[in-house]
Amino acid sequence: MTPLIVADPERRLALAYAPAHARPAIETLWLIDERMGAIVAAAREPAIGAMRLIWWRDALAALDQREAPAEPLLARVSAALLPTGIAGSDVSAIEEGWSALLDGETPDEEMMRLHASRGAVLFALAARALRADASDVTTAGEGWALADLGHRISVAAPAAQARGMAAERLATVNPHRWPRALRALGLLTLLATRDAGTEERRQGSPARVLRGALYGLTGL
Repeated sequence: MTPLIVADPERRLALAYAPAHARPAIETLWLIDERMGAIVAAAREPAIGAMRLIWWRDALAALDQREAPAEPLLARVSAALLPTGIAGSDVSAIEEGWSALLDGETPDEEMMRLHASRGAVLFALAARALRADASDVTTAGEGWALADLGHRISVAAPAAQARGMAAERLATVNPHRWPRALRALGLLTLLATRDAGTEERRQGSPARVLRGALYGLTGL
């Protein structure tokens, strides 16, 4: 069986700076997000992509009432997230942000705004797993999701618009003031701020890894 491993090298780096007790839950959240993102990326027919996302949404919510089926990622959610008090229905809310991208070939401002909810949900749930909070953590999540979207869109103008929306949100966030327990999220926020201001990103590049590691170790 193929192991469940987070594909994004920077999210893997961020995990290293999360408290040990929270790492399984955080990693599981990233895996769910990546699974839904892969569905959207592979969807040639929007209706089929939407049906697959709805399946995941309903399957996640069903974990609150019954045992996980024979699906490795759902079993992971049951084992790593539910014991922390995060419900399957909480995680299922990620689906709305991804499904918004299936409403048209190129995202418009409303689709981008809806997609930003993906990051808000992920960061809020991660903060719960980390047993810490900051008043601007959901705004950071929105900015992170929009910056990521700005590098997924292949058309220049809407890609720049997504990055601009990300920059607006991230300008109001200061992860340097967050508690140490939130450094995994703060690291992603700092890198997203860079991504919001450039047309090109090189995930996993030495400079980005070093910047992330500096923040993870010192909070600076």
